Amino acid sequence: MKQSDFWDRMNETFGTAYARSVAADHTLGQLGGRTIDQALAEGENAKAVWMAVCRAWPERIPSRLVR
Repeated sequence: MKQSDFWDRMNETFGTAYARSVAADHTLGQLGGRTIDQALAEGENAKAVWMAVCRAWPERIPSRLVR
């Protein structure tokens, strides 16, 4: 998954402004206690980060985007 696809999914799920807040402010245990921004900046695969988001907010993710 390209980072642009990742951000498209984040924006669709959370809305553009809130997606950036989620990425900057929330640490995820599945990302080793890092934020989404930190994980991506450190080279974590965008697909792996997206799947961590899906596990952290299952109620928010449209089912067609869980893949």
